[in-house]
Amino acid sequence: MISFNYELPFKLDDENAVSEWISDVIKKEECREGEINYIFCDDEYLHKLNVEFLDHDTLTDIISFDYSLGKEIHGDIYISVERVRDNAKDFNKSFENELSRVMVHGVLHYCGYNDKTDADQEVMTSKEDLHLSALM
Repeated sequence: MISFNYELPFKLDDENAVSEWISDVIKKEECREGEINYIFCDDEYLHKLNVEFLDHDTLTDIISFDYSLGKEIHGDIYISVERVRDNAKDFNKSFENELSRVMVHGVLHYCGYNDKTDADQEVMTSKEDLHLSALM
């Protein structure tokens, strides 16, 4: 089950469509959907989590906490709407495109993909692009 939670005055336009898309991504990655919570927040909220849980004193667009059990994925994905909006401008993308990329990025981590090395980042970006094309 995919749920959406809001810690600021922001709301997805079509939660059902986004939920179906994420569910499809999970199936295509040969995983099973467990409980996945998206929490949309601002920079300050996410910064506090970054400092408290990861000991990183930086701004970020996403933090994910993975509680997966094998191929059954579970987790909490925190997304800073402010950071996504700024990144969209920096990357010359629409806010919706950048938000979708970040949302699928979190799920791909749960499916076993990493982005620590350049090679891993290439694979992750390729997977993001593949799943984003299904959304467009």
